[in-house]
Amino acid sequence: MNKFFKLIKIILQTIFFCVFLFINQAKGIEKIYTSDSLSNYFSGVLALDNNKLKDSYDFLKKIENLNDKHSNYSKSYIESLIYNSKYYEASRYANLLRKKKLNFYESDIVLVSKFIKNNQYNKAYDYLLSLEKEEYSDLEILIHQIILSWIKVEKFKLNLNDSQTTLKSLDTRFKNIKSINSVFLNCYFDSPKTQESFEKLINNKKTDFSRYTFFYVNYLNKKSFFEKANLVLNKKLKVTPRNLLLNQLKLDINNKKSNYLKNEFNCKRVSNIIAELFYITANALSSQSIYSYSNFYLHLAIFLNPDFFSYNTLLAENLTIMGNYKKAKKIYSVLSKGGGAFNWHSSKQLALIDLEQNKPDKAIQIIKNSYLKIKKPSIYQTYDYANFLKNNEKFNQSIRYYTNVIEKIPKSHELYPKAKDGRGISYEQIGEWKKAEKDFLSSLKAKPDQAYVINYLAYSWIEKGIKIEKSLKMLEEANRLRTNDGYITDSLGWALFKLQKYEEAKKILQKAVQLMPSDPIVNDHFADALWMSGKKIQARYYWKYVLKMEDAEDELKQKILNKIIKGPAKPNHKVY
Repeated sequence: MNKFFKLIKIILQTIFFCVFLFINQAKGIEKIYTSDSLSNYFSGVLALDNNKLKDSYDFLKKIENLNDKHSNYSKSYIESLIYNSKYYEASRYANLLRKKKLNFYESDIVLVSKFIKNNQYNKAYDYLLSLEKEEYSDLEILIHQIILSWIKVEKFKLNLNDSQTTLKSLDTRFKNIKSINSVFLNCYFDSPKTQESFEKLINNKKTDFSRYTFFYVNYLNKKSFFEKANLVLNKKLKVTPRNLLLNQLKLDINNKKSNYLKNEFNCKRVSNIIAELFYITANALSSQSIYSYSNFYLHLAIFLNPDFFSYNTLLAENLTIMGNYKKAKKIYSVLSKGGGAFNWHSSKQLALIDLEQNKPDKAIQIIKNSYLKIKKPSIYQTYDYANFLKNNEKFNQSIRYYTNVIEKIPKSHELYPKAKDGRGISYEQIGEWKKAEKDFLSSLKAKPDQAYVINYLAYSWIEKGIKIEKSLKMLEEANRLRTNDGYITDSLGWALFKLQKYEEAKKILQKAVQLMPSDPIVNDHFADALWMSGKKIQARYYWKYVLKMEDAEDELKQKILNKIIKGPAKPNHKVY
């Protein structure tokens, strides 16, 4: 056993040596060439990769002297400090790196953020000018340019025209960022064009800038233009009725909460504007699934403007996707206290996390309690609740709430086809097919191009052995709408099989298997088509593969055991 541990130690030391010899300078390795340092370094990096943020900080803190020569360690340590909200500790460490000329982009942006937070614009300006940006990415250069431009506005007390000239020099590729900065610039100077610039931004037809309705309404209310603010907010909510920030803003205004749930933003504070820049960056990175780096900018946004409550919503969403449920739950628990809209949103997210952790009863109880506490639930909240019940097999209960939504809205409402489809699925699951069929047809009449509703209805007909030709035509349309969708491809192939077009069915179902190789039903369908095409050996291969699948239901496995011996029954159908 001792020999085994000695071997592991030698391997770790060898890896460590190679990493720092070829990625960093080899000098000074003797300073940290100990088993404890090795263990702490690798444990810290591993914890960071696994989103164990507190553990990462604890490990890396023990070997802070690594910063002298090893930039990989320094970057990991800076990240761990920021992710653990140790902003001033991070800025002190960044300053240490600067003095030793070992700074890099992340340490630079942390240090500049600290200067801005403390209104030390002279220091921020001098430091930004001193930086060498050869290793900066395009995004990092853009952020550098924007921050420098705003610091110039504050430091040199530029007028509006000179400030606009400064911001116009930004890279033309980032048109949306320039538009947002232009609006904030007008707001900063309280120019006569402030309202006009806000209106132009939030009504942009190409890009959704509905978020900035919050800032516009905030500006109008501070100017005591209450009626105008109300009109702007209500108009935007008709277009984007699910916008969390705006829904909570409306509740706060109705409840006469002047601080808007601590969602405070002052366009005359450069720190608030830079915080919003960091949020924009974080949101863009999150949309590209770069969650860890997104969180880096989110934490900086929170550091610069801790009173903007809703920055935490994206942070919690990122952490949930990354699997850091413990920290995400903690944030959602705080968010849930922020008002009705935040409470409902947080309850839904907490319930989803519980489902991921195989706690369905707890999830249902959370969302039930939250819904029942809403005095006057909106149709969207009722629809969400119905959906949650349906997705968790509470079909009878979901029907009640879907019906509640359907009865309150016109057929032209965006929720009408969705609620009809949801109720149709619930009816089908409890065996009330006639009601289900009626709902599916109503949903498609209201909105014909719903590929998944078409698929559900057509596949149900196929399974019942009815309207196969009509189902085939519908599925061909669904396949056109959603090319390369595994479920729709499988349904299309299955319709061909039911029509005894085995060769065509085999080709389509083979594609379905390629799209969904781990789905037991898709593999079973393909095996049926193989058998009917004379490929009995291959068919048995796929059936045996399904028998090994954990997701395959016992009923399906029993049918397959019979088919391995006798083969599938010849399909038949009724035409009417």
